[in-house]
Amino acid sequence: MLNKTTAIERLERQRSLVEDVAHQPRFSPEFKKWRRDTEVAITNVFGENTRHLTDFERVCYSLGAFTSGTPEDEFEQAFQRGLCDADALLQSLIDEVKEYWSDEPSPDQQPSIVSRLERLADRFHLVARRLRDRHNSRGTIQVEDEYDVQDLLHAMLMIDFDDIRCEEWAPSVAGACSRIDFLLKTEQVVIEAKKTRKGLAAKEAGEQLLVDIARYQAHPDCRVLFCFIYDPEGRIGNPAGLERDLTKRHGDLDVRVVVAPKGL
Repeated sequence: MLNKTTAIERLERQRSLVEDVAHQPRFSPEFKKWRRDTEVAITNVFGENTRHLTDFERVCYSLGAFTSGTPEDEFEQAFQRGLCDADALLQSLIDEVKEYWSDEPSPDQQPSIVSRLERLADRFHLVARRLRDRHNSRGTIQVEDEYDVQDLLHAMLMIDFDDIRCEEWAPSVAGACSRIDFLLKTEQVVIEAKKTRKGLAAKEAGEQLLVDIARYQAHPDCRVLFCFIYDPEGRIGNPAGLERDLTKRHGDLDVRVVVAPKGL
C-alpha cells in the first residue's frame, strides 16, 4: 500500500531522470527503460487502467508526419518536446497527489494485484536465504528445484491472497495437457513459477513461457498470466531483455514476466 509520501517519491524519482534521458540518443535503451519504469510507477501509484497511465502513454516523442527530406533536427526537436510533455505530466501527477491525497491511502490507491506479485517475486530470494540460515542450523527448506520454489511461493502468496488453487488443469495445446502452478480464482490470475538450472536458461525459459502463454489464452479463469523465474545462479544473462520481450498483452491475455534476483 502506497502512502502519500512514497507515491510522491516514486513519481519524483522518474521525473528526475527526464534530463538524463534527454541527453541520450533518441529512443535509446535508457529512454525505453525510463518510459517503462515510469508506466510501472504510475500504475503502482494510481492503479491499473486509469487516465493517469493513459495520459502518459499518449505522450508522443516523434513527428506525426514526415518525408524523406525532413531535417534530422526536427526529429530531435519532436523527441525533446515529448520529454517536456512527459516532464510536465509527471509534475501534474505529483501536484495531484500533494493536493488531493490524504496521508492515509484510500481503497482505490491499493497496489494492483500485479504489483503485489512483483513485490513477492522481488523478495523471494531474500526469504529463501533467510530460511536457509536458521538458528542452531535447524532443518529448513532448501530451494533447489521448481518444487521448492512452488512450496515457498505458495506460503508467501498466503500473505496477500485467500483463494489460492494449486495445479488446476490447464487447456491442452497440441493434444497435451498440463497443470497450473497456482490459480488466484477471484483475481483471475494464473501464476507460473520456474527455476533456472543446467539446460534451462534464457532460451529454454522463453520457449516454455511462449507455450504457457498460448495455453492460458484459452483458460476461462485467466485474465493475467504472471510468470516468475527464480534465477539464483544468474543463468539468464539479460533478465531485463527477457522480461521486456514477453511482458505485454498477448491477445486478451496480459502477461507479466519477472526474473529475480538480478545481477547476483
